Amino acid sequence: MGTGAHRIVSGKRVSGTLRVPPSKSVTQRYLTLALLSRRPITLEHPLVADDTRQFLAAMRTLGWQTVEEAERFELAPSVLPTEAGIDCGHNGTMLRFLVAALATLPGEWRLDGSERLRQRPVGPLAEAMQQLGARVEWLVREGFAPLVVKGGSLEGGHTRLDAGLSSQFLSALLLAATRAREPVLIEVLAMTSTPYVELTLAAMADLGAKVERLEDRGFCVTPTELRGGTVPVEGDYSAAAYPAAAALVTGGDVELHGLEPGSRQGDRGFLEVLERMGAEIEWQTEGVRVAAGPRLTAVDLDLSSMPDQVPTLAALAPFARGTTRIRNVPHLRLKESDRLAAMASELRKLGVEVTEIEDGLVIPGLWAETTPPEERVIVDSHGDHRIAMSLALTGLRRPGVSVANSGVVTKSYPSFWSDLEGLLGT
Repeated sequence: MGTGAHRIVSGKRVSGTLRVPPSKSVTQRYLTLALLSRRPITLEHPLVADDTRQFLAAMRTLGWQTVEEAERFELAPSVLPTEAGIDCGHNGTMLRFLVAALATLPGEWRLDGSERLRQRPVGPLAEAMQQLGARVEWLVREGFAPLVVKGGSLEGGHTRLDAGLSSQFLSALLLAATRAREPVLIEVLAMTSTPYVELTLAAMADLGAKVERLEDRGFCVTPTELRGGTVPVEGDYSAAAYPAAAALVTGGDVELHGLEPGSRQGDRGFLEVLERMGAEIEWQTEGVRVAAGPRLTAVDLDLSSMPDQVPTLAALAPFARGTTRIRNVPHLRLKESDRLAAMASELRKLGVEVTEIEDGLVIPGLWAETTPPEERVIVDSHGDHRIAMSLALTGLRRPGVSVANSGVVTKSYPSFWSDLEGLLGT
């Protein structure tokens, strides 16, 4: 990842047409299902970024043959090793999905990653897996990587899962349950970011998984042979949020192509947030048009269903008339960075008044009626792609902003800086 500081061009309107990147969330779910199916599969229009390349490297370690092209991943199973060590890098989704998936594959699997990844919990997932017969050993600290999964140990039965810290725990268990020895009944005790589970269920259905919804947030998964074949990856609403927000904050107008109108991605809802703030949203044949309205208005929102967009909203808040309140997202402290603390500290560097609360942020629209300061400030991305991209939005209106360690965007949106500059006409 690059370590240089990227200077943001301020004072220009964002306008034009952009095809958004493919969905990172969907790509990683299909890669996990391919691993579980042990069948050849081709992903059309997958996301090619750091996280998905890390996942492909893991599949090669696990005996898969992979061909990576700009518009497709071709995957074919080969000889499964009896043991392997897998580096998950910064990829928390990959770590959690593999902890569960590898419990279905005979062998001994060691999983580790970056220092930040070692701080991201997997204990609640492992505890639920152990109730199903799976064996997980902690190598340094209980509940965290590095760890060893004893493969082929996921039997089935009934388990109770607390997914209050991350919906990835439930998604991982649902995916792995397709290859357990017996049906798996999952009783969900707590849940956050529910739309991501819906995305998992949709991907599972595409490849023939059998899942029954039960009352009180429960699921029953019947193990079955998953299909291979060719599956398309839809556009990423998480990535689309940045050019859409850029249009709103600069008084601009963009058309975003490649998005599925009926998508189950939770971040589709951020278009509605932008509309409440003053954007004009219009669905067209090729995609969606986002145009700024006459004024930007603050909102008070529970963003637990779309936590990735908390930094995005925080970046717009200083320019919105009123006070923006973001609530019910304490789990953001366990992402690639503590995203609440990161956005609060960096916005304060720029002169924004931010109150950081336990589960969110409160940001008054300081610059809704006044001109922001212009002194040069280098803000820190905290090694987090979403912090870097969000701070760029603030810099479109607040002059003098440079984002340090700007290359972190390659984790999910490698073309972010060039796409933004293209929409600015620079």
